[in-house]
Amino acid sequence: MSNPRRELATAVVACALGAGVALLAAARTWQVVSGRGALPLPDDDLTGTDLLPWLPAVALVGLAGAGALLAVRGRSRCALGLLLAGIGLLLAGAGGWGAATASGGHAFFPVLLGFGGLLIGYAGGCALLRGASWPALGRRYERPATEPVEYIERGGPSRSDVAMWDALDRGEDPTSRGE
Repeated sequence: MSNPRRELATAVVACALGAGVALLAAARTWQVVSGRGALPLPDDDLTGTDLLPWLPAVALVGLAGAGALLAVRGRSRCALGLLLAGIGLLLAGAGGWGAATASGGHAFFPVLLGFGGLLIGYAGGCALLRGASWPALGRRYERPATEPVEYIERGGPSRSDVAMWDALDRGEDPTSRGE
């Protein structure tokens, strides 16, 4: 059995690295469209984002998931793992489609996108299977539980309110502290 802290660190790094690789690969040329025909046009380079506009958004959700793996705990982390596994499969599938339809020897970046998706999917699978046992942020980062505050309605203004208005009437600044 492995160390839970090491498993968490590995999943976070894999998720962040996969998202970074996916963002990089989505911005690179996947296809070159030739403008040959009756009216010659210049060649046009199509990036992964041109072909699949949702790629950067999905990769950014994967990047946010890397940080969220550290912040959530228990069943929420398992649900996040399921989401990350789905994102990873989606990106890997898009990379496979891009590699199959790539033209002019531009299949490297779609394959790289698929690799990034597999890294995110790996992190999600680890979080889904083992995330409930991983350590989480300490309780000091949570909002303290306080008792409800009772508000007392007053019939009129308080003395300090009256004193401030009186100071304004005299032309004094009630916020200054007599400097």
